[in-house]
Amino acid sequence: MKELIEYREKLLARFEEAAKEFCDVCQSFDDPFANIGGEETPHRLAFLVRGVDREAYGLRVRRTLNEDDPGFTNFDPQAWMTEHYDRDEPLENILNEFSESIHEMCKLLAKGPQPIWSRLSHHDVLGKELTLQLWAERDLAHIEGHLAALKRAENK
Repeated sequence: MKELIEYREKLLARFEEAAKEFCDVCQSFDDPFANIGGEETPHRLAFLVRGVDREAYGLRVRRTLNEDDPGFTNFDPQAWMTEHYDRDEPLENILNEFSESIHEMCKLLAKGPQPIWSRLSHHDVLGKELTLQLWAERDLAHIEGHLAALKRAENK
């Protein structure tokens, strides 16, 4: 159990670090609309990462924390972006909201007893008995994946 507790503590610490790194790298570009590959820009990626946290993984963590076996439907990030992307929203607003969301989620998870990490949910595609920890891990992996893409573009 000690190793599991340490893993979860490191997971939360990495969440905070990854969110800060993501925000810092997004802000490091002189032009938030600079093309970094395909149609991606730092602004679009920030909007996407905040949206996926708010509409999918972060939402799933919070609902699993507060509800008994909540059910989730599949989330299509590309369709969501097509419908919701707002080029006019300031990058600073996006990053502030994202950072606050991650910080709040980490506080909730850190103050909860260990059994909260095993709370269950279900998903229309992924199946049953999906833990809160799984959603947290997926949220972090999503952030880190886009952070790595931004870093690659930044170093070109």
